[in-house]
Amino acid sequence: MKMTPRKLRFGLNIWFPFRFTGIKVLEFRDDWSYAKVRLKKSWYNQNAVGTHFGGSLFAMTDPFYMLMAYYQIGKDYLVWDKKAEIKFIKASRKPVFAEFHLPNELLEDWKTQLQTEDKIEPKFEVDIKDAEGNMIAKVWKTLYIKDKRNAP
Repeated sequence: MKMTPRKLRFGLNIWFPFRFTGIKVLEFRDDWSYAKVRLKKSWYNQNAVGTHFGGSLFAMTDPFYMLMAYYQIGKDYLVWDKKAEIKFIKASRKPVFAEFHLPNELLEDWKTQLQTEDKIEPKFEVDIKDAEGNMIAKVWKTLYIKDKRNAP
């Protein structure tokens, strides 16, 4: 069965680590180039002072660039999350959002790079904001991508 953005959005929204932490995938574009995620604060995902638990803020950004790259670039490539870092900027009790952009043209650049390089490690920056646009946290994600056809 072929994975589609709609199926993946449904699956992630019922996936235990998201469903029971207040994380909801709001949108996945049909070409895998964009995703939007929301985190609502609740009694079960707040920290000791009543704001968003940092682990939930971090988790809401976890799989998206890896999944978007994996489904866009094709089965000849190995795609993994390599590294992530988060900087907390402002505490919030309001719903927060993260958006992920991965244009198709970028993947073509990666394929070209992988013709001469063993692996690449592209980096992404994700802003977590509330509905008013206030910055809550910033996340940096690093992927590991390798052309499986060139592997020993």
